[in-house]
Amino acid sequence: MARESTIASAKRIVTVTVTGVSDTGCVREINEDSFFAQAPIFAVADGMGGHTRGDLASRAVVESLAHSIRPGVATSPEAVFTALTAANAQIASWSGEVGIAGTTVAGLALVTLSAQTDLHWMAFNIGDSRVYLLDDGEFEQITVDHSAVQELLDQGRITTDEAERHPERNVVTRAVGVDADADADVWLLPTSGQQTFLICSDGLTREVSDDKIRSVLAANADDPAGELLRLAIENGARDNVTVLVVRATTLDPTPPGPGYHENRSLGYLEKTLPRL
Repeated sequence: MARESTIASAKRIVTVTVTGVSDTGCVREINEDSFFAQAPIFAVADGMGGHTRGDLASRAVVESLAHSIRPGVATSPEAVFTALTAANAQIASWSGEVGIAGTTVAGLALVTLSAQTDLHWMAFNIGDSRVYLLDDGEFEQITVDHSAVQELLDQGRITTDEAERHPERNVVTRAVGVDADADADVWLLPTSGQQTFLICSDGLTREVSDDKIRSVLAANADDPAGELLRLAIENGARDNVTVLVVRATTLDPTPPGPGYHENRSLGYLEKTLPRL
């Protein structure tokens, strides 16, 4: 069932409708994925398969993010970073008891940067769970995977088709609970018009093509998350599958005037490269 909420500031009114689903899939016995979906934050975590407590690790991340926010009120980038750091420390502390545990995370937060710049979307990720955006007919992957295959792609050593069949396609190079720091990459995007975000674990993207995902999101179905899960299941769903679809409508209640406008150049400069 879709959940709707509204967050307002002096310059923006953002109404969000979200649908979400998580499934064990057709092969795995345990669902190590977790998700959180309550404005202002939406996140998917994929516990590292084959590692002890992967399911608890993914849950620790989304619970830490949930505890960092006030429902229905915009948050801040600092609050998100603090939550990820706390989850990283918690998961790492388990290693002395039962071995390594870890998880990916990808998410979307509605944040306030300052009184001047007002509301923005902040997409973030650690690992190979992803955030996509469908905006004005254009569909793009916002996040960049932290994976061995992505590094080979960046170096031009393999093609996209080869990446889909590569034997190391499941190897992530960054995860929560494994490294000393929870180092997330971050992108900032203006809130604008009608925007549809997809947040998902790799259990979806390994089974359903980007073209098919785009067509489902563009069709404006009542339950796009459920429809994407159905397609993944039909294609064999060899991993856990978790899908969040966030539809946002932004209104500007203030009359036009001189000065900064987020639909002009400065707003688009806020779309950042990954943090190093």
